[in-house]
Amino acid sequence: QVQLVTSGGGLVQAGGSLRLSCAASGRAFSTYVMGWFRQAPGKEREFVAAISWSGSSTFYADSVKGRFTISRDNAKNTVYLQMVSLKPEDTTAYYCAAARIWSHMVLTTTPYEYWGQGTQVTVSS
Repeated sequence: QVQLVTSGGGLVQAGGSLRLSCAASGRAFSTYVMGWFRQAPGKEREFVAAISWSGSSTFYADSVKGRFTISRDNAKNTVYLQMVSLKPEDTTAYYCAAARIWSHMVLTTTPYEYWGQGTQVTVSS
């Protein structure tokens, strides 16, 4: 069992930056692939970024590529999402998740076994 606690959301002006954190407890954090998703009310959960067990490989959604950076610190059992050049359309709740496999499937919700609670990001224009 893995518990994920997400933090770092808030209100920021367009063009600003935020860093989300997701702290994991439970079984060995380094054995999990980590992902970030976002979901607006009434919409499906959308892939944002994923990072492999060691952090050597990453995937990004086209909509955030070049603006968001996913990273992890296995010593601290934490994954981060650094967001810069934020846009109003980035406004929504963000979720972290843990999976065991590393493949293109991590761009979907399918392989993720554990989810953190959402943290709200609001970008004002």
